[in-house]
Amino acid sequence: VLAVGDEAKRMLGRTPANIVAVRPLKDGVIADFEVTEAMLRHFISKVHNRRVRVRPRVVIAVPSGITEVEKRAVRESATHAGAREVYLIEEPMAAAIGVGLPVQDPAGNMIIDIGGGTTEVALISLSGIVFSRSVRVAGDELDEAIVQYMKRAYNLMVGERTAEEIKIKIGSAYPSEKETSVEVKGRDLVAGLPKTLMITSQEVREALLEPISTIVDSVRITLERCPPELSADLVDRGLVLAGGGALLRGFDKLLSEETGLPVHVAEDPLSAVAEGTGKCLNELKFLRQVASADRQWR
Repeated sequence: VLAVGDEAKRMLGRTPANIVAVRPLKDGVIADFEVTEAMLRHFISKVHNRRVRVRPRVVIAVPSGITEVEKRAVRESATHAGAREVYLIEEPMAAAIGVGLPVQDPAGNMIIDIGGGTTEVALISLSGIVFSRSVRVAGDELDEAIVQYMKRAYNLMVGERTAEEIKIKIGSAYPSEKETSVEVKGRDLVAGLPKTLMITSQEVREALLEPISTIVDSVRITLERCPPELSADLVDRGLVLAGGGALLRGFDKLLSEETGLPVHVAEDPLSAVAEGTGKCLNELKFLRQVASADRQWR
């Protein structure tokens, strides 16, 4: 293993024949068991400075909609990587804890966690998930929508890293007063040569329309399934956006307009799930209360 994490991500689409850049997780679940195991082993050794072989307690956040087989694959990966105990916690619960929502209260809290592979929408009360909806449309799908738009509109092939950069720089879900543009470099599919062109934020918004609509529909469905008492709580408390997708300009405004409820973006949306998982790891009693019922001790 040459690189892990951000360092490896920078290599995507730029590796020579003897190096393969792999995404071990796809759509929120394990795509490559062996590479996932190697990645977890790397994280464990990094935390413990490689001095001694330790078998730590591990808490892993997983999408709420994954199957038993997918859960078992996650547990086995962590165990083979050296974990002593493996707990699974659903991502929306971890995100809610990470952003500081009072999940133990007898009141409704709604979290919308837009990650890389999945979007998790959940209604939480009394340390449990009342209703959740998981869709495999999130950051990766937004990037892919930009790739396809560039191909369709300009016959230009761009990589997923370039698409992500476009999304971060000028991507939006709601029209703004000042439209911006950015220079895009890729390969012309007709001539086969490198090409540069300009793309506007309005075009990117058009490209993202379909995946964003899917996410909004998931929120609407969750609200429709909400018990009356908890619905009343949401009128006051509103909805909370977490995950990298929460940083998409105007997404909170769009959701508020579509639902008629106040929408708040978490203070640090990118690390919400990690923060929540860490809090659970430090409070074992609370962890056992909120962890997925089919957790496994080893």
